[in-house]
Amino acid sequence: MEEIPVDPHGVNEDESATQSNSEIVVSDDASLLETVSTTLVEVSPGIAVVFGEVPDGMELLDMALIPSFDRTELNTALGSIGNIGTVVGNVAESSVAAQGLFRASSETMALLNNGAQMAVKDGAKIGAIFKDGQIIAQARFVPAGLSTAAAVAAIGPAVAMLAMQMQLGEISGLVKTNIAVTRQAMKAIRNEQWAELEAVTGMIAKNTASVRELEAVPDTLWGSIESSDKDLRKQMNLYQRNVKGHVEELGALAVRERRQYLETNAEAMVFDAYALLTSLKAYAEYQSVKAMRARIKGAEDKNETQLFELLTRDVPVEIQASRDEVTLLVKSLVRELRVIAELPGRLRMPLFKKRKDSKATQLTCAQLLEAIEPLANMLLPAPQNLEAPETVCGPEELALEPYLKVLRWFIEDDETLQCIAFPYESTGKSLIPGVLEKRVDASWDALLPGKAAAVLDKVASSTLVAVTSDRVLKASPRTFLREGELEGSFSLNDVRYVRPRGLGEKTSRPTLSITTEEKDLSWMFPADANEEQIDLLAAALSAGPLEGGQTASRLELDAAEAAALTK
Repeated sequence: MEEIPVDPHGVNEDESATQSNSEIVVSDDASLLETVSTTLVEVSPGIAVVFGEVPDGMELLDMALIPSFDRTELNTALGSIGNIGTVVGNVAESSVAAQGLFRASSETMALLNNGAQMAVKDGAKIGAIFKDGQIIAQARFVPAGLSTAAAVAAIGPAVAMLAMQMQLGEISGLVKTNIAVTRQAMKAIRNEQWAELEAVTGMIAKNTASVRELEAVPDTLWGSIESSDKDLRKQMNLYQRNVKGHVEELGALAVRERRQYLETNAEAMVFDAYALLTSLKAYAEYQSVKAMRARIKGAEDKNETQLFELLTRDVPVEIQASRDEVTLLVKSLVRELRVIAELPGRLRMPLFKKRKDSKATQLTCAQLLEAIEPLANMLLPAPQNLEAPETVCGPEELALEPYLKVLRWFIEDDETLQCIAFPYESTGKSLIPGVLEKRVDASWDALLPGKAAAVLDKVASSTLVAVTSDRVLKASPRTFLREGELEGSFSLNDVRYVRPRGLGEKTSRPTLSITTEEKDLSWMFPADANEEQIDLLAAALSAGPLEGGQTASRLELDAAEAAALTK
């Protein structure tokens, strides 16, 4: 099954090496359409049927679980769209038929929905299919629209089956990810439970393979598949509860407790995630065969037709809900394991230093990552390495790379890092101005390597502050580098007022006063801090999103409201 994103700008020969596996990239050369022998017809958002030649290296999802009469209707209804017969020219007649399915990636759909344009001819668009950075073919792409609406409406049941087959193919791909390493890890964690799960899912997979080969559902074969229903539901319900429990627990815990839970339960989370996906694959196979059988029998029994409609309506939603839970769990787990892997000496150490059960498996962070990270890469993209933002309030000689390596695992996909700062956070205790100023100045010295740094950190510690487009993250710099832990975060929506540097200060050191929904913060900087950078930090803190999606600066609140907020 191929994921084929669209690049509206095209690629040149040098750029092709950077393309990910199996992509369709726009070409502005309409003359290429004359030699294209592959056509992709989108039948529903992101799902397309492939007609004509299948390029070498382009793996497609087969349609064997779709009844033969539905496949015939597919060929008839869609084959005439975009002059497929004309395009394939002298290619064998059999290749004009539907060859298989692929799902366009989310990047493709976003670009097309936002107006990305391809060269157009005879109602089709031209693109280049890439695999491993190399062009393997040109393809015509017929997007869903007025030209396909009538044909798709006429073959509604077949399209419904296509959606189920696509989902089954995706789940199967996830389960097969890194399968050898995964099985080894699963057996190491819970050998007996894994064997029980494999017995049930293996039987369903074997029988489903027979259905694919026969392209029919004999009663004897269906009886064997149906007999596994009870055991399969038992397995799936168990791991659905486990995964849901992990997700709910993580959502309810504070930062430190969350880390402890993840470290203590990492093995169980890896097992439960893969076990749920494995049972979901078997469930998708079971329901696909059931839907195929109902579709065939529906020709003579309207109740079977109604059952088919229920299955194609409800099963994809049910499977997607469980897949979303797995994605949330895997995202949290991989982020935590990756943070731990960045810490000194932790990659090859068992996660659990204290465990009463001496026989319990103690997999290292590296072993767990080897098992779960390939799955995570398929479910969600790994975050890019963070670049230092333009606004940095810290010592000029401070190396930011160690902070950025850990910090990237805390930045959400839709966030951008805007500022990093290391202020001295005043506790509100009364100190002689001279003493306070010495502590503020020493707080940056404590960030730099040296024997005195640890001593200074105890009396003059700074706070790591990372401002993103949505949040403010806070941590102790030393703890962050050693343990990868945040002290907390708050939304920019919670910032009510930022007093600019130089207003109302009780010290000669540059100070920002921030009023949030829950508390007031006073961030002080050493005398040699770059004041322009401090002003940019204040602007970033005060320019967050407000209610109604509008953006306004908290530096521009009227004097009366500012006075009321800071009393």
